[in-house]
Formats: sequence, structure tokens, C-alpha cells
Amino acid sequence: MKRKATVKGSFYPGESSLIEGFIKENIPQGFQPQEAKGIMLPHAGYIYSGGVAVETVAKTKPKEILVIMGPNHTGKGASFSVYPEGVWETPLGDIEIAKELAQKITENNLLRLDTQAHFYEHSIEVELPILKYFFKNFKIVPIVCSLANIFVYKEIAKIIYQALRKEKVLEKSLIVASSDMTHYQSQKIASQNDKFVIEAILNLDTAEFLKRVKEKDVSMCGVAPVGIMLEILQLWGAKNSSLVRYTTSAERNRDYSSVVGYAGIIFN
Repeated sequence: MKRKATVKGSFYPGESSLIEGFIKENIPQGFQPQEAKGIMLPHAGYIYSGGVAVETVAKTKPKEILVIMGPNHTGKGASFSVYPEGVWETPLGDIEIAKELAQKITENNLLRLDTQAHFYEHSIEVELPILKYFFKNFKIVPIVCSLANIFVYKEIAKIIYQALRKEKVLEKSLIVASSDMTHYQSQKIASQNDKFVIEAILNLDTAEFLKRVKEKDVSMCGVAPVGIMLEILQLWGAKNSSLVRYTTSAERNRDYSSVVGYAGIIFN
């Protein structure tokens, strides 16, 4: 089963040479990739958020297994949908699904093997060419996530973490949460609210993160993926985090009246 690249040519270039050229232009200078347990990446069009994603992935040491979670923009499929098997197409080459791990993760009542949520969802697809460029050979478990509460996030995190341990791939794995930040607020409001929320994310405090999102009514699309990732990282004993870069769409289009925010964060 092959999941076609459905938003190539719109969210990102459809040709490998153009993607590689974009990435090379945005690779930061003078750094050493670091060990990481998790990363948070934006998923807008490359013209807006691609630079943040490139810089974040470039600073992360490659792993063999990526559990990559994105929000559900389409409303299709199960609430927590795990793509079951096969490969995902990218212009830089296909990426194999970690089939056995996907099956292990869905041996419960919360996560389901499902393709419907994935067919036209861009939040995972957009990040894969960048990950493919830097990490080369790896397998993925793509999970599309709907909004829930902290108790559901904790339970899903426990399921994923225990599956990684039982399959003996925990230390070979990276948790990737896909999310943009505030949508369509002024630059001033977006940056203030986003930095308020990012502070809680950097502190690996899921409850405070969710509280701040609600308090400021932040239109962050990946609340569920980030919430689950934070809970996995706590179970895993992550202690450190660093904000690689925060920016908004205004950096590109100079429209400060209505922006979208983007953040890249590394956890270890």
C-alpha cells in the first residue's frame, strides 16, 4: 500500500532538486546535530515555515524509527489513526511504515489502524521530505490525532512508550509532533500568546501547556500531537529542551495584521 504525496507542488516543491535546493539554502552554519528524544516541527508551506523545519531537523541526530504525529485537519477517519503498512511517497524517495510497531500501538481501544484520516492530511506529509533529506533511511509510524483531554493524551502516550520499549526500539526512536502555532491574529498578539504557550512546552508541562492554550484561546492546530509527545517525553525521562526558532508568516509576506506562528523545538 502506497500513500501518495498529495500536497507536493503546493505546500512544497514537487521535484526533488527544488526541495534539495530549498533545504541547502536554509541549513544553518556552524552547528553539531544533537541527540534528541523528540522534536516539534511546523507544517505550513515551505515558503513560510520550511526554514524553521529545516533548521530543527538539521540540528537533530538521525534516528531509525520516527513516531510522527499530526493534527487532523480533514475530520476524516478515526480519532487517533495509525497508518497500518506500506510506504509513504516523497519526491526524495519512499519511506517505509514500521508495520509491527503500528500494529502493537493499536492493540487497545484508543488508537486504530486507519488510512482515511491520512489520505489528504498535510500535517505529516509536509515534514517528510525534510526528514528524508537529513535522516536518509528510517521507518515511520504516522498518527493523525484529534483533540481530546489530558487523560486521553496520557493514556496514548503510555501505549506508545510501552510499545517502543517492548519492541526494543526506544533508543532508536524519535517522537515528532507536527503543529503550527497561532492562526490569523496580529503579529503582536500571535507572538505574545505563542511565546506564553511555548514556555510551557519547553518546561515539558502538559497540564500547563493545555491550560495556557485555553486561557489565551490560542488557535494552535497540533495541541493533541504536542500534548501526547510531552507525556511520552516525561515517561522517557527527558530533561532538556531548546527553542530552535520561532517566526511568523509575516517574515515572508510582510502582512503583520494576520499571521500564523511557527516554532521548532528539540527535546532530549
